[in-house]
Amino acid sequence: MSVKQANVSENRAAVGRKVLLRSLSYLVLILACFIAILPIVSAFNVSFKTAEEYASSNAMTPPRNWLNFENYLMVWRGNQPSQSLLRAFGTSGLVVVIVVSVSVMMGSMLGYVLNRFRFPGNGLIRNLFLIATLIPGIAMQVTTYQIMTDMNLVNTLHGYIILMSGTDVISIYIFLQFFENLDVALDESAVLEGCTYFGVFFRILLPLTIPAIVTVAVLKGVGVYNEYYNANLYLNSGTFYTVSTALYSFSGPYKSQFNIICAGVLLTLLPPLILFLVFQKQVYAGLASGSVKG
Repeated sequence: MSVKQANVSENRAAVGRKVLLRSLSYLVLILACFIAILPIVSAFNVSFKTAEEYASSNAMTPPRNWLNFENYLMVWRGNQPSQSLLRAFGTSGLVVVIVVSVSVMMGSMLGYVLNRFRFPGNGLIRNLFLIATLIPGIAMQVTTYQIMTDMNLVNTLHGYIILMSGTDVISIYIFLQFFENLDVALDESAVLEGCTYFGVFFRILLPLTIPAIVTVAVLKGVGVYNEYYNANLYLNSGTFYTVSTALYSFSGPYKSQFNIICAGVLLTLLPPLILFLVFQKQVYAGLASGSVKG
């Protein structure tokens, strides 16, 4: 075999490997999309079925009447306060707005201080925040619940808000990485012009961190919006219901109304989905801002 024929054979083999790898990549992506979409499709089908129809068919069977919005009305109004998704939306919205605002301010201020000021213990504080992420939250629940009980914050909305507003390590590191990409000359120029450190932060640096703010707001907001464990543990008096606890009220030890639950799940998906679609560019920019320096 000549050298030219050998080169042609190698090129064909290389092209064949590339085609095979690309085909496998597309196959994996298609499989992942199928796995992700299948639960949504099944929930969409079930949400339009009556209880009798759901009991006599599987989840992937299309409903007989696509205009049956009774399940959506049921979960929106609710037969009792614990099942009213409208009321739960109001409670969850209030909690999300306050918690996100506190988280953004705390994370941005801590990121600013840890990045711009060099003082003894700076590295220790960063490492402590990192260690805090390694501790399972469930391992601290006994102590946390005891503290909340001693402070009379259990079964109160403001107590739940204070608990959820605790220091978010992820938001701190997002802001910390973002501040590392902002030139220190901005601070120095502002200080020379007579601006205080608070002025540098609020007037100059904070407006430049809009992508990080949006990223933290979306990630924290969706996390608080979907949170169930703490809401069920610290708001169990029957006075306040979040979206997750309101949906759980339609399930029981003997019978669960899955057709109504699926309708509620689809309704609760809309706010975070719309929020992410609107701010997806800012979210990606905020997450990638710390990967490149200079």
